[in-house]
Amino acid sequence: MEEILKVENLKKTFKLSRKQQKIERISQPVKKAVDGLSFTAYRGEIFGLLGPNGAGKTTTLRMLATLIKPDSGNAFIDGFSILDNKDEVCRRIGFLTSELKLEDFFTPAYLFDFFSDLYGVEKTVREERKRRLFAKFGIDRFAEVKLANLSTGMKQKVSLVISIVHDPDFIIFDEPTNGLDVITAKVVTDFLQELKDDGKTVILSTHIFSLVEKLCDRVGIIIDGKLIALDSLKNLTAEKNLEEVFFELYNANVAENL
Repeated sequence: MEEILKVENLKKTFKLSRKQQKIERISQPVKKAVDGLSFTAYRGEIFGLLGPNGAGKTTTLRMLATLIKPDSGNAFIDGFSILDNKDEVCRRIGFLTSELKLEDFFTPAYLFDFFSDLYGVEKTVREERKRRLFAKFGIDRFAEVKLANLSTGMKQKVSLVISIVHDPDFIIFDEPTNGLDVITAKVVTDFLQELKDDGKTVILSTHIFSLVEKLCDRVGIIIDGKLIALDSLKNLTAEKNLEEVFFELYNANVAENL
């Protein structure tokens, strides 16, 4: 298997206000969001990062997408460092997160064209890609409707197609089905499988066991910023289902840190 992602000992801490300390129920003014994370991903696989809210999944993915810098460590996407080759990394990845907020004033068609221009996608390629993706996700009927007038599910679909306007080989999806109805969620999960079938690499963060079981080739379980298990889904669930495996690891981690 060809390695496309190599993560080396990533660490990230955040300073907390007193209010945040109370919310987090910790006495220290600093929180370790990611604590020495290392793993690899291979071309053409869906790699799942599974963990509860606050485990460090989003922080990890934001570092991989070069949106925030790690305190230490590094990661390489297609051989390019997230620290030293940010522009090359950004050209090679797509990144979808629920934190992405598109301006409600604009239409899906305008946004698709705008982001295509940012990535230097030729007009003829852009138009064919837009036609195909808009038709696949049912956006074509709403192409000239302002985002303010679209449903939550439709906005998520627009965000998804915009994240891949440049047809990247490496795609990061942070909780891609959060807040979606069952029909829209199936459209999204089916598309993730299509991306894999096309030879793309997908890094998927989620707290939903069924999503990992349906899609992922390998899974890393992250708790309190640390990767406490990493294996193929087949090996992890050889004797128990994923939920049972997760809670055994989670409870053992809690007991260890008491």
